[in-house]
Amino acid sequence: MTTARPPRYLKPMNKLMMAVQKLGIPTGPAMVLTVPGRRSGRLRRTPMTPFSYQGSLYVVAGYPGADWAANARAAGTGTLSRGRRSRQVRIVELSTEEARPVLRVFPTAVPVGVAFAKRSKMVRDGTADEFEALAGQVAVFRFVPMAR
Repeated sequence: MTTARPPRYLKPMNKLMMAVQKLGIPTGPAMVLTVPGRRSGRLRRTPMTPFSYQGSLYVVAGYPGADWAANARAAGTGTLSRGRRSRQVRIVELSTEEARPVLRVFPTAVPVGVAFAKRSKMVRDGTADEFEALAGQVAVFRFVPMAR
């Protein structure tokens, strides 16, 4: 595959998704993760589509080197929101081996993510094998709810 890059529409689409979420309107399975920026400390909001697997909630970065993933990694905790509901979460990055089975279920769990990965040139067909092969290249995180 060629070098993965985010599609040009990503930033405008993210802004639209966050505006809709801010109005309290849930947008399907999409959620917004808020973490402090690793350099500025300013709160950064990123829409994403977490999915459940074996009783836990996971998210996969759309491409290697995604800024939100670096911020999430540095912060270790954040706020996950959907509509007007939010919860504090601990953000745990998976090792390459831990990520493999999570990446295998990703194409079925997040079909919209498959289309994104194809447009970003991460995968060709969107098979479980192709996604598993991304282990160690894209960040995979588990969200662990924190006690209030």
